Amino acid sequence: MTVHFFNIGIIGAGAMGRGIAQIAAQAGSKVLLLDSFEGAAERGRAAVVGQWQKQVDKGRIDAAQFEDLSSRISAAGQLDELANCELVIEAVVENLEVKRQLFLELEKRVSPSAVLVTNTSSLSVTAIAAVMARPERMAGFHFFNPVPLMKVVEVIAGFKTEPEVCRRLAEYAAQMGHQAVQANDTPGFIVNHAGRGYGTEALRIAGEGVADFATIDRILKDQAGFRLGPFELLDLTALDVSHPVMESIYNQYYQEPRYRPSVITRQRLDAGVLGRKTGEGFYRYEQDKPQVPPEPPAPVVDITPAVWVSPRAARRPELLRLVHALGAQLESGATPSSAAIILVAPLGFDVTTVAAVERLDATRTVGIDLMIDDAATKRRVLATNPATRRDIRDAAHALFARDGKPVSVIRDSGGFVSQRVIATIVNIAADMCQQRVCTPADLDTAVRLGLGYPHGPLAMGDLYGPTNVLEVLFNLQTVYGDPRYRPSPWLRRRGALGLSLSHEEE
Repeated sequence: MTVHFFNIGIIGAGAMGRGIAQIAAQAGSKVLLLDSFEGAAERGRAAVVGQWQKQVDKGRIDAAQFEDLSSRISAAGQLDELANCELVIEAVVENLEVKRQLFLELEKRVSPSAVLVTNTSSLSVTAIAAVMARPERMAGFHFFNPVPLMKVVEVIAGFKTEPEVCRRLAEYAAQMGHQAVQANDTPGFIVNHAGRGYGTEALRIAGEGVADFATIDRILKDQAGFRLGPFELLDLTALDVSHPVMESIYNQYYQEPRYRPSVITRQRLDAGVLGRKTGEGFYRYEQDKPQVPPEPPAPVVDITPAVWVSPRAARRPELLRLVHALGAQLESGATPSSAAIILVAPLGFDVTTVAAVERLDATRTVGIDLMIDDAATKRRVLATNPATRRDIRDAAHALFARDGKPVSVIRDSGGFVSQRVIATIVNIAADMCQQRVCTPADLDTAVRLGLGYPHGPLAMGDLYGPTNVLEVLFNLQTVYGDPRYRPSPWLRRRGALGLSLSHEEE
């Protein structure tokens, strides 16, 4: 197979530049690695060669392959040495003026046919290319760290980028073993844009005192299947990286409420409590291991009252079967008896609102989250309201923990943790489709590979039901009166027509 770009230059020998150099050489390209700091390019080359040596030690490549790979990467001392490169990838500091100046100087030295790309994660490709004489040959080529392991790359078309440039970059990404996804030049591109919902909504939930950081993490991992909880993820990426991205996308979208950052992360950033790398974030770290507070045990109760399930409960037949399987006495009357646990299962509404609207005794009313099939979860989540009696709360907790499945009990809020976070993720993704940021297929692929979600956002919406997601959003908007829960028109249309969110339009 012919390598799409045989001679390439990479400017910036940090973690990103080194990772790109490694996979480019493995694809058969000759790589020149350049950095403005003295000795950095040589150290970058040595680091890449060290990675290949580890593969030799593990028996993954032989000595001949090692020598061949090592011969394909060289350190460069100045821009002039990149004159013969067919592709130059910039991976320097995230500063618009620095990048613009670099491309101005680079354009003077390379062939008019050379493709020039930026690995920026948050700056406008169009804005970077605006100073160039030939912006049509400039594009974004955004990899994720660590590059050899994160198998997705965003190919971003600036306002004047020729389609052929993006096509060639996508083919080269495939040669490097990566999946290319095509994005238009919008704030955050695909992954950083779609990722706004997870952390920001979790921060809002924590800020409302609904649950602590560890409980929110447990719920989203065990109930919704995320690999890392949002606060574990923020600790991993570090707040000096993640909070500025929150602010950047929020401001680039002219203070769109969906992307509103949190004072929680701003304060922690100011305090230097950044995450793993500082030994303290949302968790404390000892020998790089988070010190997670133990989960409270399920209470022990002498007598479990009978259970009355609201006729309006989500998944009511399933809930009735679950309560019966757990050994509780079920009441079948039109109204609950004076001693029964009153069980509601709202979508988007808080338990207080449901108790008031259905004229239930709030002191005995407890909510359960059943947007997700109970059989598909590793955790159940209950919610009390401000009037719920302690004995009723404990009895409900003990009941739903009888089969050994962990139970989290949270304070009353609009919607449950998973409902709010999933609905926000799906809604932002739907709005990206409305804006034509990318195709639905590329959106789901980028988020799965770039963020490690259990499903792409649109597939997630299909799994839990577009109409359920819409109900959660409409009800959250009613409870909060906040435009951040305004459903995307794209989502409303598909929900109304019963279409799959993943369906590609003709």
